[in-house]
Amino acid sequence: MPNFSDTELANIIELRGISQSYDGGESFIIKDLDFLVEDKPAQGQFVVILGMSGCGKSTLLRYIAGLQEPTAGNILVKNKPVGKDNRVSMVFQQYSSLPWMTVLDNVSLALKYKGIDDKERYEKAMEIIELVGLAGHENKYAQYPTLSGGQLQRVAIARSLMANSEIILMDEPFGALDVKTRLQMQDLLAGIWNKFHPTVIFVTHDISEAVYLGDDIYIMKSAPSRFVEHIKVDLPLKRTRETKRDPRFVEMVQMVEDKMVAVSEMG
Repeated sequence: MPNFSDTELANIIELRGISQSYDGGESFIIKDLDFLVEDKPAQGQFVVILGMSGCGKSTLLRYIAGLQEPTAGNILVKNKPVGKDNRVSMVFQQYSSLPWMTVLDNVSLALKYKGIDDKERYEKAMEIIELVGLAGHENKYAQYPTLSGGQLQRVAIARSLMANSEIILMDEPFGALDVKTRLQMQDLLAGIWNKFHPTVIFVTHDISEAVYLGDDIYIMKSAPSRFVEHIKVDLPLKRTRETKRDPRFVEMVQMVEDKMVAVSEMG
């Protein structure tokens, strides 16, 4: 789908010729998949990946994060092969904070590994903690039920921002939350994106969520997996709850839903 040789902007994430087999090449879960995300300075990109369960959406995020290697193909982040020097942090659906550490220590952990002294890293961490609405909870342990599910995901988002504010990978991060908290987290993430302008790669099964947050939506087919649809979301970059009442928003949700149904019926 992407044309790697004809891009106007620098590439921030590239997956070239990706294939994944778990049986020595007898069959492939993913086959000859290409994926390209360009760097948009002072704007960022919010890329959403949709697809049926088991098509490999989460696997692609693990490739970019350096948590898994494909059977074949190359993964580049900012034109360099993924490695320990350019790892990308990832927010999972399951709560991934370290429960024996406080919120403050969780969020500042990446800076500790970089050798930044306690005073500076705690000051920087508190800025992010305040941004995600956790001020007053910084000395609590990052565990349930001390913190709610939504608060624990705020910790994970804050930790990702501290580790690398340029790229954020999110694997169904709001899937386990109740409706009210999920809507709050969508608005929080939209606000963070508008403030920091990162490149976000976001996996979800929620079509309305995909249209509300994304400016590019990619749909994957299964068996073997590859991208078959690329949809540009032609809504204002800055969105609020009122956006969901815009006739164009409703129209786009219906259009993406129709495409998802068509993709699910592909052989």
